[in-house]
Amino acid sequence: MSMDAKEIIARRIAKELKDGDIVNLGIGLPTMVANYLPEGVRVVLQSENGFVGLGGAPDSGKEDQDLVNAGGQCVTINAGGAFFDSAMSFGIIRGGHVDATVLGALEVDETGNLANYMIPGKMVPGMGGAMDLVSGAKRVIIGMIHSAKGSPKILKRCNLPLTAAGQVNLIVTEKAVIDVTEEGLVLKEIGQGVSLEDILKDTEANLIISEELKIMEI
Repeated sequence: MSMDAKEIIARRIAKELKDGDIVNLGIGLPTMVANYLPEGVRVVLQSENGFVGLGGAPDSGKEDQDLVNAGGQCVTINAGGAFFDSAMSFGIIRGGHVDATVLGALEVDETGNLANYMIPGKMVPGMGGAMDLVSGAKRVIIGMIHSAKGSPKILKRCNLPLTAAGQVNLIVTEKAVIDVTEEGLVLKEIGQGVSLEDILKDTEANLIISEELKIMEI
């Protein structure tokens, strides 16, 4: 069975997480990462609405309506998990105790700027804890579909209002894995069945092609 784009992204991001990490998963696609953690890698997942020990999605029919993540989706909690108020939750984030955060994005650019919370003129959810997360987490990983209806999302400069400036460390799409460095965006992996030409066509930003460019493993 072929995987859809979101599953490819979630599986690849899961490989970035290290044993013992404290990780925050944003709403939407990033929540899928919890379902694909590599065997033997144990991380503590934090949900910004007030708990640590976030598990994978519950089986159908076994949802607990009182156990939801920051996006209001039913989730599970692992043994040893703990609940707390928003002050404690954001104390963890702002205090630099989160090793990595995984967020979606509307736009990312060559200098690691991020726009992920609004489209001018349209009613959409607010930024939530994104500004705190991208500033407080030790590593910021963006997981998103490579382009939106044919329009690039990885740009020379973001057009939308910024969530944060210069905070993104890694971009993972269904087509590419891109490091954000001081020299620019470094393309280090390409998706299976995806050509370099496809990536360049769907990316406005300049890409530095890694000398060790390889096929994405998921």
